[in-house]
Amino acid sequence: MSASADSFDNYRAEDFFRANDAIIGAGRCGGKAKGLAYATEAVADSHALGGVGFPDLTIVLSTEIFDEHASRSGVGEPRSEEDWNRARSAILETPFPSALEAELRRALERFDEIGAPPLAVRSSSLLEDSAALAFAGKYETCFVPNTGSMSTRRDILERAVRSIFASLFNPEPRAYREKHGILNERESMAVIIQAVTGRRHGSYFYPELAGTLFSRVFRRPNPRIKKEDGLVRLCFGLGTRTVDRCAARTFYLTNPALRPEGGLPAQIASASQEYFDFIDTEQGALVTGSLSAFAKYLEKEHRNFGIYVQYYGDDYLYSTYAEPEVPTRPIFSFPELHIRERAFFDTSKALLKYMEDTAGFPVDIEFSYDTLPSKKLFVLQMRPLASYQELSRVEIPDIPEEQVIFRGDRMVSNGLLENITHMVYVDPVLYKNEWNPSGAARAVGEANKLLAGKKYILVGPGRWGSRNPALGAPVRYDEICNCGVLVEISVPDLNFSPELSFGTHFFLDMDADGILYLPVFGNSGGNRYHKNWLDSSPYKTGGHPAVRIYEGNFSAYLDGEAESGIIILS
Repeated sequence: MSASADSFDNYRAEDFFRANDAIIGAGRCGGKAKGLAYATEAVADSHALGGVGFPDLTIVLSTEIFDEHASRSGVGEPRSEEDWNRARSAILETPFPSALEAELRRALERFDEIGAPPLAVRSSSLLEDSAALAFAGKYETCFVPNTGSMSTRRDILERAVRSIFASLFNPEPRAYREKHGILNERESMAVIIQAVTGRRHGSYFYPELAGTLFSRVFRRPNPRIKKEDGLVRLCFGLGTRTVDRCAARTFYLTNPALRPEGGLPAQIASASQEYFDFIDTEQGALVTGSLSAFAKYLEKEHRNFGIYVQYYGDDYLYSTYAEPEVPTRPIFSFPELHIRERAFFDTSKALLKYMEDTAGFPVDIEFSYDTLPSKKLFVLQMRPLASYQELSRVEIPDIPEEQVIFRGDRMVSNGLLENITHMVYVDPVLYKNEWNPSGAARAVGEANKLLAGKKYILVGPGRWGSRNPALGAPVRYDEICNCGVLVEISVPDLNFSPELSFGTHFFLDMDADGILYLPVFGNSGGNRYHKNWLDSSPYKTGGHPAVRIYEGNFSAYLDGEAESGIIILS
């Protein structure tokens, strides 16, 4: 395999899957399947990556299957929310032909031969995971428990495939395509059916660790972190929580002991995972479990429990062996993972370097890992790390303090935007008191449409796009895609805090779109949140009481190297 980008550009994944009797249909495999096949062959050529593996079986439904199903369903590319609802219903309700049902039954029989593991059913569109645009998280992924009779399992698998087909018509990827000038006719959908990697723990199935590896670090908390040494973002259980804006642990491979959230117990606790996802094969469902409820079970099930978990209470972190006299709660803080599992970190670094050298570009790899018994890192996906333009360093001007509306001093991106005419702000108190998170998110989306063609500033509490609306407004990509600067505000009294989650689909979108990012931690240290100005200046109210639209002349100066950024009223 040639160590050049051309080798990836010209690589034919269809030949790989056909040689392994692992493709249904005569069409294309899509970007995600291409990355997985390329990585599989590349690792097979290496003699130094014995600690790397792949799912036991992956089967692809080619784009031909989607194209035929869309035609039978009578749908084209929808242009409105009403069309989207109609298209989704048509795709989901149109049955598969008997020949395809027979192929899916044969696929399930092949999975039976390897122990009938749960299945991950993933999108693999033609445009997905390209070197320019990742389309990360734009299309659906479904988990299939793969339990029950053959007819039950096939019905559930068919519904999952149709659900992924329908996600191509979703407003969010449609907005992504339109923003980047991509004709809808160029897109089509293949589907990957993949054995979930992990282990059975009674009726529960999950890997101990899962997440994403990145061969480059584009958002560094300090100069000690080398850009080319990469990072890992991981969680306990299925990796669903690492790609969404949920709490997960980030390790910089240059310095795995460094925490971007800070080293104080309260900072660690606020950024730590407290829920994990697994497949319950008895219920036949993907389940989210609370660590507080499962701690005793996990401690019995995992003899290395202490490398994952600590107990937090009274502003102190306790090991799992301690018996604190104060009330505590368990958190997945991974205190000793980088010390006790050196094999994982060594393998991660070797894999990232090898794949970047082989492919000829920075890479993004989704993985799972069990510390026992195999200590093997399983590659689930490999894709080019979405394009990121590094701008020349910005010099922050000397500005009178009364003109500074926001200032941040941590995980600031690098860039400059001047003469911005609008700012959209979600008031934290009203967001909580007028509790209608989806209404607030839709109101932001309406403002985003109104300001199409203008790079406005978007400001709000906590984590934009959070799965948990108590932590931030649950906006979709198409509801914020026109902003030029995104600000996240910390409001500890209301439990709002920015999540410095490089590696999530959310941040990959920001990088690909060139959206600047500024987290603001209240008025502490080098931070400023000028709420008096926001409350006393004139504004228009959006479609929710918390949403305000300001007009003026704003500028954003963000120096990523110095970790300092300001937004000013010019």
